[in-house]
Amino acid sequence: MKWTGRRESGNVEDRRRLSGGKIALGGGAIGIIILLINLFMGGDPNQLLEQMQQVNAGQEQPANISPEEDEMAKYVSVALADNEDVWHQIFKENGMEYKEPKVVLFRGATQSGCGNASSAIGPFYCPADEKVYIDLTFFDELKNRFGAEGGDFAIAYVLAHEIGHHVQHLLGTSDKVHEQQQQLSEKQGNKLSVALELQADFYAGVWANRNNKMKNVIEEGDIEEALSAASAVGDDKLQKQAQGYVVPDAFTHGTSEQRMYWFKRGYTTGDIRNGDTFSEVNS
Repeated sequence: MKWTGRRESGNVEDRRRLSGGKIALGGGAIGIIILLINLFMGGDPNQLLEQMQQVNAGQEQPANISPEEDEMAKYVSVALADNEDVWHQIFKENGMEYKEPKVVLFRGATQSGCGNASSAIGPFYCPADEKVYIDLTFFDELKNRFGAEGGDFAIAYVLAHEIGHHVQHLLGTSDKVHEQQQQLSEKQGNKLSVALELQADFYAGVWANRNNKMKNVIEEGDIEEALSAASAVGDDKLQKQAQGYVVPDAFTHGTSEQRMYWFKRGYTTGDIRNGDTFSEVNS
């Protein structure tokens, strides 16, 4: 994506030089795999994260930030500005007002409105404080351990997916889903989680479509990078890597194929009205 010299967002909160050291138990992708195994065995993820951070207590030190990572942070800031411009326009077209979220960059671990934020769980959106939390080292792991192609647009896709969750929060979609999940079995609730995640992928595709129409910034290979990243974090692929087999009823984010499909659908249509993932997932 063409990004140098363009507007950076003022909504980036950089905590990378305040965050702790590497998460215990291997951190990063290894931590994700351990967390997944714990989840599939019926464990409490919050308890695991607390244990990981307790082991890490007292080890905080100033983060050594490379020039390459600082360049990546600038890219995130530009991509966030692009998300702001697109979603302000879409909300205005639909008679609504868009409220901008913040993006928190951190290293290792930090505090969020939803509790402890850890690099072990990857980027996530917290509706309680309306912030997206990202440890930039995740993108190296996405490429090196999970087999994504890499490239800067993989970063843009992940950010746009998390901003998609913010859009769901503003529209009331996520609250409705969480209320419905209280009435359902775990299997049925997981289907709703999958639909929510796939809709965020769809919104990421809508953003890419509209952003390119507004600014003509998509370059050759960008969409392929996004699709590769979407495929790399499919439930089926992550479960296979974590435990050697796949449990479809435990899916919460969708398969690699589903995630790629919904991003492509958003990118092809550019219209949020085509993102009813709930009807299709539950059909």
